[in-house]
Amino acid sequence: MTQHIGIVACSAEGASLCYRTICVEGAALLGPHAHPEVSVHTPSLADTMACIERDDWTGVGEIMLDSAGKLASIGADFLICPDNTLHRALGHVLPRSPLPWLHIAEIVAAEAAKRGLRRLGLTGTKWLVESDVYPEKLATHGLAWERPDPAEREELNRIIMDELVMSMFKPDSTAALQAVVERLKQAGCDAVILGCTELPLVLDGRNSPLPTLDSTRLLARAALARAVNSEAITR
Repeated sequence: MTQHIGIVACSAEGASLCYRTICVEGAALLGPHAHPEVSVHTPSLADTMACIERDDWTGVGEIMLDSAGKLASIGADFLICPDNTLHRALGHVLPRSPLPWLHIAEIVAAEAAKRGLRRLGLTGTKWLVESDVYPEKLATHGLAWERPDPAEREELNRIIMDELVMSMFKPDSTAALQAVVERLKQAGCDAVILGCTELPLVLDGRNSPLPTLDSTRLLARAALARAVNSEAITR
């Protein structure tokens, strides 16, 4: 008997990749075509962005709680959010949540420690990169980190919000992302966290200057592991 996974979605691209990973890779644990029950709730991204742009993380948390309640009402056993930035609001959410959550940054930090990594480059939206979402979890595992510089943060944010979440994948933007990762490599990082759930759509171990920690797929695999009470499959 597997548990029912509830996905509190934000952007369509990030949530879709997480959902597809759960459904496709479920077969490795459960047999051909099998996967745990999965439900997704997706509020309008415009509503979430309106809160983020006025630095209203309590408002973001209220939107997440609304999703959580709806997913709980249809039988979800636990929740995940395939959006790194929204984890800034999780402190507001957890005390009132009807269900437990997996934390994307904790999953990534644990995987980094398991791989023996030491210093990680952090990529994602400017709201994520400038927050403590990842530093708090990385520090718990004794890991160091490096942030992109302010100009790189703005460019990352532009590519993510103006292109990737809109299903636009431009070669020159991929090159710009690779340049940021190369700079993080030169700063002493031994891997890079793809801390935006859309980034794995254009960056991976084949074209990144550094080994990647794919937050989207790591979250999906951790959810699979919890749903079937098995150890996570990582790649």
